[in-house]
Amino acid sequence: MAVPFLPRQGLANIQTGAPLHGLSAFGDLKYPEGFTRFDYASPEAPRGGVFNFQPGYWFFNQNVLTFNTLNSFVRTGDAPPRMELCFDMLMTRAYDEPDAIYGLLAETVTVSEDRNSFTFKLRPEARFHDGTPLTAEDVAHSYMLIKEKGHPQLQLPLAELERAVAEAPDSVRLEFSGRQAQRNILGVVTYPVFSRASVEKNGFDSSRLVPLLGSGPYKVGRFSAGRYIEYDRVEDYWARDLGPRRGFNHFDRIRIDFYRDRNAGFEAFKKGDTLWREEFTARTWATGYDFPAIREGRVLQVGIPSEKRPSLYGLVLNQRREQFRDARVREAVGLCFDFEWTNRNLFYGAYTRSHSFFQNSPYMAEGLPSDAERPLLERFRGDVPEAAFGEAVMQPVSDGTGRDRKNLREARRLLTEAGWTPRDGILHNEKGTRLTLEYLVRDEIFLRTDAGFTENLRALGVDASIRLVDASQYQSRQVGFDFDMVSMAIGLDPTPDVDGLEQLFHSRSAGLEGSWNLSGTADPAIDELIGIAGKASTREELTVTLKVLDRVLRARREWIPNWHAANHRVAHWDMFGYSAEKPDYFFPVESLWWYDAEKAKAIGKA
Repeated sequence: MAVPFLPRQGLANIQTGAPLHGLSAFGDLKYPEGFTRFDYASPEAPRGGVFNFQPGYWFFNQNVLTFNTLNSFVRTGDAPPRMELCFDMLMTRAYDEPDAIYGLLAETVTVSEDRNSFTFKLRPEARFHDGTPLTAEDVAHSYMLIKEKGHPQLQLPLAELERAVAEAPDSVRLEFSGRQAQRNILGVVTYPVFSRASVEKNGFDSSRLVPLLGSGPYKVGRFSAGRYIEYDRVEDYWARDLGPRRGFNHFDRIRIDFYRDRNAGFEAFKKGDTLWREEFTARTWATGYDFPAIREGRVLQVGIPSEKRPSLYGLVLNQRREQFRDARVREAVGLCFDFEWTNRNLFYGAYTRSHSFFQNSPYMAEGLPSDAERPLLERFRGDVPEAAFGEAVMQPVSDGTGRDRKNLREARRLLTEAGWTPRDGILHNEKGTRLTLEYLVRDEIFLRTDAGFTENLRALGVDASIRLVDASQYQSRQVGFDFDMVSMAIGLDPTPDVDGLEQLFHSRSAGLEGSWNLSGTADPAIDELIGIAGKASTREELTVTLKVLDRVLRARREWIPNWHAANHRVAHWDMFGYSAEKPDYFFPVESLWWYDAEKAKAIGKA
């Protein structure tokens, strides 16, 4: 039976006019008012020790290879990962629920009847690291500051924020226009809150290595730009014993060392300079972990299940470049990538091919459109590729030789059909322009793993190359959309929100430097589908809409999905403890694990 698509109703099942301790997309909250801890927290764990690790994920303008600013929340500069640990927010996510948030700085939130205004009552004990109270003025100022000067990934969700008003020292109201997505607030309330006095004194840009004053469980300690940074635990952290924070943040110090070369980083881990590492290189995982500390049992290799959230890792073709605006060219490029050969010969069979923009989630389209999907899909007949109406588009399977003649013949046919013909061994269009493709990378490992891909492209007459640049140049060119093709890994929220989808695929983000819309997607049909997803009042409606969106995006061939793995490949020195209750939707090791003094002593690391 078809799912009805209802008019916008605001947050589904949310009570209005009364103070609430939490919110969720569809009204379901696991934890009651006054809860004392999240189930996956460990309040009994000891505190102390240092966690020195090589990070695998980052936010906004953070960089895992270097840094030259301590402001993670503006577009320019390269900031170090985990700066978010220094700041609290109005509400915080529960990592064992798909979309629930609970009050942190805010004790409660009251939703107006029209669901366009949200009033937060702040906790009186909230303090910045210098001991000054955190007030409604700080909150209001932070939101308007981010709306004006923040990173585009923070700015875009605030497009419909009209005012942030301090009604009293402990009460702040966020007012929206009514045009915002109904679940917009779930992301917005997790924004950092800054000290207004600190910002006015030190500015809000990337020009200086001066940390913004925060109120979170850690603060910036020692650092050397581009080499290392340390975060020191705040001993008198104001929220230490609150339910949303109790049982987290056990390490006295979190240290990140920066290595521009993977091999240097691995050698540092082998020596024990780094204590925890997630391995992203399949060959290293399969063959490199044979050193004395492994054989002696002092270093452990473990597979930890991945999160239950949509993930996308792939190659992105930039349609701001004229040669990639034709879907036939994009499909031809994808046919040149031989996953089967690459996985067997370079990755030791560690990966599974990805096909979807919502891989490993209920939102992934499969087979023919269902009865529930078909009515919505038909609304876009003639406006989206015809391939969206058949079997969900899958990435090509090769014969595993590295140069599948069938796939390459099809790629040549598509390029010819798109008007590209050979001249002196290089494809040209009717204007005489060469078909060029520069694959921009920031790690030399891609020179090895993607060499066969570019060789196949060159065999067809594409002037293809891989260009290795340093981390800062890579960041600058990606933010400014100055590339032909890059690789990108994205983890969407378990319940994808409109703000995240707009960052990736909406026309309003296509020209917004710093957004995730690396492909330059700007299509009214995609915009409308994202809007419909934002109006979904049940999980069933949302699931159907995102499956349709997935079908259309896959038919457009703007990304070349690569691969995924079932587990995190983690290696660590055997000196840590952690709960067996890993949350389903996020994996913040530095907040969940702890230092085990007895284990450290046993391996000579006390």
